[in-house]
Amino acid sequence: MQYNSAFERLVTIMNELREKCPWDKKQTIETLRQLTIEETYELTDAITDNNWKGIKEELGDLLLHIVFYAKIGTEQNQFTLEEVINGVCDKLVFRHPHIYGDVVVNDEEDVKRNWEKLKLKEGKASVLSGVPKTLPATVKAMRLQEKAKQVGFDWENKEQVWEKVEEEKKELFEAIASGNREHMEDELGDVFFSLINFARFLQLDAENALERTNKKFIHRFTKMEEEANSTGKALQDMTPGEMDAIWNKIKKQ
Repeated sequence: MQYNSAFERLVTIMNELREKCPWDKKQTIETLRQLTIEETYELTDAITDNNWKGIKEELGDLLLHIVFYAKIGTEQNQFTLEEVINGVCDKLVFRHPHIYGDVVVNDEEDVKRNWEKLKLKEGKASVLSGVPKTLPATVKAMRLQEKAKQVGFDWENKEQVWEKVEEEKKELFEAIASGNREHMEDELGDVFFSLINFARFLQLDAENALERTNKKFIHRFTKMEEEANSTGKALQDMTPGEMDAIWNKIKKQ
């Protein structure tokens, strides 16, 4: 195992950059925040594309950010890198009593339920309190539903969930008929939330499923633009029927 030497090399480089590089010297936790978000999304892109080379690279970038934040924390006398590492180690041991204690679990659902109970013992006000406010709405919906499940607030099967989707869809069309835009938005949100719940029951990642569709749309639309250009026409000069014909041709490919 050569993790120690590799990690120590990264910490040494970080210390040198913080001391000698004009850009690195200027960074604060606030300036790094947006960059960290960007790196996280780059990692999720690589995961969606099943790009292992990209995943490896983006994990390195995120690890650099962790070391960078810890360096600033040390400078501000807030915490050290060792405290960060030991803190998460202590948390993992505490939250896995079925490994490091005498608690018996039957499956992963037992593990998740115990995890939430232990978090409440740590002082969490609600099982939902650990969901970041700034999470993208789709991801947040998945996390809220998963956490509520751990205390038994959930449907019994996917058929019940689909009935809820149909119910919410009916309420959406009633809202549309009313013409009340705020009501329409509320009901549309309920439809999205129910569909995300259905995806969870199918053991699918709703966020990833939507992103796969986004990528598919981008690919097909750009191909459609190329196809149109090859005929000497721009898309805006085509009829909807002509565009549909090209689109369907690309789908078959």
